[in-house]
Amino acid sequence: MAEADIAYVATAGAAGLALAISAWAWRLRARLGAREVEIERWMSNERVHAAACEGALNVFDDVRLALTPEGSAQSVFGAPEALAVLAPGLDGTAAGDAVVRTMNEAQPARMENLIRRGEPFEVLLETEDGPWAVEGRALGGSAWLRLSRLGGAEAAADAGLGALAEASPAPTWVVDGTGRLIWANRAWLTETRAETLTDAREAGLSFDRGADAVVAEASRLNARQEGFRWVSSDGRRKAWRILAEPLAGGRGAVIAFAIDMTEAEETRDTLRRHVEAHDETLNHLADAVAIFGPSKRLAFHNTAFQSLFAIDPAWLDERPTHAELLDRLRQKRQLPEVVDYAGWKAKELDFYGAAQASPDDSWSLPDGRTLRVVRQPHPLGGILLIFSDITDELQLRSRYNAQIQVQTATLDKLNDAVAVFGSDGRLRLHNDAFEIFWGVSAARLAEAGDFDAVAALCRPVLPDASLWLGLKARVADPDPESRVPIAGESRLEDGRMVAWQTRPLPDGATLVAFSDVTARRGLEQALAAKEAALAESQALKREFVGSVSYELRTPLTTIVGYSELLEAMGDLPERSRQHAGAIRVAASHLARSIDDVLDMAQIDAGEMELALGDMRVCDLLEASAEKVRSKVEGRGAVLNLSCPAGLKPIRADARRIGQAVDHLLENACRAVSEGGAVTLSAEIGSGEVRIRVEDTGRGIPYHLQAHVFDRFVRRERGGPGVALALVKALVELHGGWAEVQSEPGKGAAFILHLPVEATAPTAAPELLLG
Repeated sequence: MAEADIAYVATAGAAGLALAISAWAWRLRARLGAREVEIERWMSNERVHAAACEGALNVFDDVRLALTPEGSAQSVFGAPEALAVLAPGLDGTAAGDAVVRTMNEAQPARMENLIRRGEPFEVLLETEDGPWAVEGRALGGSAWLRLSRLGGAEAAADAGLGALAEASPAPTWVVDGTGRLIWANRAWLTETRAETLTDAREAGLSFDRGADAVVAEASRLNARQEGFRWVSSDGRRKAWRILAEPLAGGRGAVIAFAIDMTEAEETRDTLRRHVEAHDETLNHLADAVAIFGPSKRLAFHNTAFQSLFAIDPAWLDERPTHAELLDRLRQKRQLPEVVDYAGWKAKELDFYGAAQASPDDSWSLPDGRTLRVVRQPHPLGGILLIFSDITDELQLRSRYNAQIQVQTATLDKLNDAVAVFGSDGRLRLHNDAFEIFWGVSAARLAEAGDFDAVAALCRPVLPDASLWLGLKARVADPDPESRVPIAGESRLEDGRMVAWQTRPLPDGATLVAFSDVTARRGLEQALAAKEAALAESQALKREFVGSVSYELRTPLTTIVGYSELLEAMGDLPERSRQHAGAIRVAASHLARSIDDVLDMAQIDAGEMELALGDMRVCDLLEASAEKVRSKVEGRGAVLNLSCPAGLKPIRADARRIGQAVDHLLENACRAVSEGGAVTLSAEIGSGEVRIRVEDTGRGIPYHLQAHVFDRFVRRERGGPGVALALVKALVELHGGWAEVQSEPGKGAAFILHLPVEATAPTAAPELLLG
């Protein structure tokens, strides 16, 4: 390219660049002008907004201060009149510094925490013009103070009362941050005996010191506080519940309420005493009681509950749940053993939802006890459980039923027709012989029921009206003179002879028995007619034995049996039981006397055979001593037993020798007195063994000693009888003999001389010693 062309191109390029730069500069200047106009407009708006904010801060009757990090006033906003009150004669920053100094003097800690840590606060500042509310706040690293004039008591009252009315029955009052009373309602004035609110302020009255402490604590913590106080008023103590609530925006002001809890506390105290009395009553029950609350935890248990299950009292005091208690009882094997324990346990816990008491249940425990369990809802929620140990009751019932069955079976085995009528005249019991004797079925007897109806069924067989009237008097008449045993004989319509008798029973019932004695009477008449010319003595003995056997032993066996049955009845009164025991003892004694007479008759007739065998004398003496030991000790005496260790067995009838020793011991027991002694001993002699029964009683007079072994002879020891005569006869039957040694006033000793080898001629041949 030519140099001219290069120059042309360079000139053209420079001109274009200059033109472009000029255009760019013009556009930049236009943009800067527009931005400057925009900035001026924004600054103008900001100045207007700042003026509006400052006007808004200054238009209200409060003061706001912006603080520097050092704690001095940086900016002051507020009405001049407010600044003039807070800092008289100052304005601007100087007035703000004066306010800051006042706050540092009044609340140094809070000012320090506001500036250093940004912790807000609300307090009251007292000035000559009145209280000012001061709020401290932190914002963006700066600290601010706001001071507002309080509007007076009426304004504070309006703020504190809210929806509460002046006529509220609960004493209500409002205090400021310094604890000064601002407002109180009429109920508060009544309780403090103040006429007006002004009087209360001037007198410095307060509801109660404890209530003032609760209010002060609510103001300090700026949180709701509650308390309970007993205050004396109008001569009586009242219970008050104090509620103190800080007011929102109240600058430390607190509203307090006093709620009268006197009636509630008295009711609670009465309920507590009733509960304590109820618990004390339950503790005296023999049944175990446990109460579980709505939470299924043990709320109460009596001492019987702890004793029944033998649970640690400390563990029960921890209030275990019902489920925990069942688990503990299962560990101790004191719950019924079931296959599905989880299901059984869930079923037990389902009773909490029941609306009414469930049917009684029974638990059969592994240890053999049976418990009755009662479950019922508790009035205060939860469930009440009652456990009763009915093991003894079931055993007693079983024994009672067994005794009834034994009694019925015993009556059914009797040949006599027996019926028992209660004091109300109703038929209680009868045996099969009664139905057969009168030809009446059991169904008709059950339908008849009372004595008159039963007598009507029996009259076709025995139409004696006077007899039935007499029996009815013994059955239904409560007069003791009428309740005496009677007996007699009557002739039936078919010619048979019947012997009847009545026996009053201890429980007020009466036993009536009928016995067919036709054959007996015929036999007696035949014997009297045919045997008059034969050996009179032998006939009399046999007749005596038969008569006693039928006439005495059979009724006595019945009396003893029924008296034993009555003693075994569980529902028999103690006094009646004693009467039955007395009847049994007397009947047994009479039966024994009859047995003695029969034995004597048998011996006299030569019909008693001895069952000889090896007899251990020491064992026999020990057994006899145990029979009478209680009797001897009951008379205040002692029983001594002495037997040689090397005494060998002798050949004798142990039953008959024991019978003889028993008679001698009973004789000694009757003779001995308090402080005395009865001695039973055995001695080895030449070819014999001597059994000695000795007492320290009054002894036997010399003139009676020769007749002491005679039968049916009146003597001082034991009265008339055959006991000692039987003793002598039994010993002589063994080939031995009996003797008595006595000195009047010094006791008596009876000695039985028994041969080592008895040679009784009446012994069974196979028992005779060879």
